[in-house]
Amino acid sequence: MPTGPDDSPPSSPPHVAIVMDGNGRWAAARGKSRISGHQAGVDAVRKIVHHAAKRGTRYLTLFSFSTENWKRPKDEVQALFALLKKFVEKDLSRLHDEGVRVCVLGNRTNLPVETQKLLSNVEEKTRSNTGLNLNIAFNYGGRDEIRRMVQSIGQKILSEEIKPDQVTEEMICKSLDTAGHPDPDMIIRTSGENRISNFLLWQSAYSEFILLDVLWPDFGEREYDQALKLFSKRNRRIGGVDSK
Repeated sequence: MPTGPDDSPPSSPPHVAIVMDGNGRWAAARGKSRISGHQAGVDAVRKIVHHAAKRGTRYLTLFSFSTENWKRPKDEVQALFALLKKFVEKDLSRLHDEGVRVCVLGNRTNLPVETQKLLSNVEEKTRSNTGLNLNIAFNYGGRDEIRRMVQSIGQKILSEEIKPDQVTEEMICKSLDTAGHPDPDMIIRTSGENRISNFLLWQSAYSEFILLDVLWPDFGEREYDQALKLFSKRNRRIGGVDSK
């Protein structure tokens, strides 16, 4: 990825994904509730979506609610759903005006009907936009995504649309939530944790991981640019040999 002087704005790879971690710890350090931490996290999302588009990011995937997050206290889960609704109601018009196309990744079958309609409305309203592609991973889990993909392809085999030996990597990619999107070039994880947490398991095969010791509500333009600069120094061989 081309770069200029150290003080020049870094350019972005096509697809950046972020595991937004640390809302709870951010709140606890300030003697606040976990819910207030999630509210601060939403504020950080607004800033990063705008900044990513400015840096030339074409696809930005944010891990907002996982299939494992249902294990959290009921009031926290309800608050996360309420924050999603508030974010959409407050920001949808602005995102649409800025040309952002929103796509929701994840399993919707066990979501409340109201939430399903909300997500569908966001996607429909922004479907024709040609700016930043914003992927919101909500009720998403990599293993669950792969399970649903296997079921989909398995059904085609059972109905004799295809034969088992006709299953290809391309067919698998087209059956995932990210169908039509490039794999993430870079995955950022905040809060100092060093694990993938069931995020984009298939798609991250050759992603570069950038692990930053900053809690998500404190993640801003400077941290995003820092990640881009770190990425620019990586030598991506994708299974080949070193070109240098």
